[in-house]
Amino acid sequence: MPKVSLVIPVYNEAGHLKKFFEKIDGLKLPVEKELVIVDDFSKDGSRQIIESYPFQSTVKRVFQPKNMGKGAALKTGIREASGSIIGIQDADFEYDMKDLPSLIQPLLDDDADVVYGSRFRKNATQVHRTFHYMVNRFLTMMSNFFSGLYLSDMETCYKFFRAEIIQNVILESNRFGFEPEITAKISKLKVRVHELPIRYFPRNYMEGKKINWKDGVAAVFHILRFNLLRSPKDSFTAEIPEHYRVDGRQWL
Repeated sequence: MPKVSLVIPVYNEAGHLKKFFEKIDGLKLPVEKELVIVDDFSKDGSRQIIESYPFQSTVKRVFQPKNMGKGAALKTGIREASGSIIGIQDADFEYDMKDLPSLIQPLLDDDADVVYGSRFRKNATQVHRTFHYMVNRFLTMMSNFFSGLYLSDMETCYKFFRAEIIQNVILESNRFGFEPEITAKISKLKVRVHELPIRYFPRNYMEGKKINWKDGVAAVFHILRFNLLRSPKDSFTAEIPEHYRVDGRQWL
């Protein structure tokens, strides 16, 4: 029976965390759901909420020993996940979790190995913040040029993978470099990537948004680094299944 693990990094989200847990815990998916919650050494009471919330879903609670960054929290959560499908879910309401069933379905139907949810493939009228929109589009175009994938939204949070893929990627980024890193590395595999439209409700820094212009500059470096300076043998463990390996490339 397939199971979907949602990896949820948390850092200082106490103001809305109970409401978020109510929604994600009550969300119905077509398969069993596991919540893997990784607290990145929050200092605002988030940990206490995570420890005490009465989840009805299967849940794993992981607490980082110090603040290590979103990428580090995702690495920990991916390692702890037990589902055959693993996806990323931020602990806020920027992304509409009602879109999750449609993102998971291509994996359940064996039509895809990786699914990205795109904020820019329109299925509804939505307003983006101009600066973040322009930066995201620029970074996506740059990523596409070097990776060879044709995506509309490389920086999206909503990414879903077969566990046998994502758990065999050697992840290096500790902050927000996870997005360009994972995109660059899956482009080195023989995988079916789907991109589906999602709804998006951007929050501002007053509401807790943490990514900033420095992360945008760093993303340029990450795109170049992981596309040009990482071979397949540097990108994956020896356990990556043979059928995902591209013939003729250097493997372990």
